[in-house]
Amino acid sequence: MSQPPTSDRRPLDERDLALIAELESEGRMAISELARRIGLAESTCHKRLHALVDSGVIRGFRAEVEPAALGLQIEALISIRIHPHARRSLREFQGFLESLAETRHVYFVSGERDFLVHVAVRDTTGLRSLISERISMREEVAATNTSLIFDFASRVLTGT
Repeated sequence: MSQPPTSDRRPLDERDLALIAELESEGRMAISELARRIGLAESTCHKRLHALVDSGVIRGFRAEVEPAALGLQIEALISIRIHPHARRSLREFQGFLESLAETRHVYFVSGERDFLVHVAVRDTTGLRSLISERISMREEVAATNTSLIFDFASRVLTGT
């Protein structure tokens, strides 16, 4: 489903930003609690939430799962450079990366590399197999570079 262009969306006000911030920190919050925290009537809060979802500002609600709890002990970033002759198949290659069970995020980026892929695997053997037997074997791939993730931080977007 395509979302309206950003320019067609109404500007976000302080209440919208507060609603988004609360949901980013606690996505399962009841509408009644959300409304109380941002100082709105429940019905108004509900309408604003639906407007944010319908306009594509809020793209979904999902559980954030700890990979280690699933036995995925290693996370890594794999940067991938594509051969110049393979540029016409970038979308197809991106689809391949997205289809890998180990993939958490795929970024199409500028610079020396074309893709940055965040993966989670059980162990170094799984990481080696993923890179050498599945990613690097693709004819589009010119080079890869892998960095292990030791720790990460994320933050709530506030629009400022």
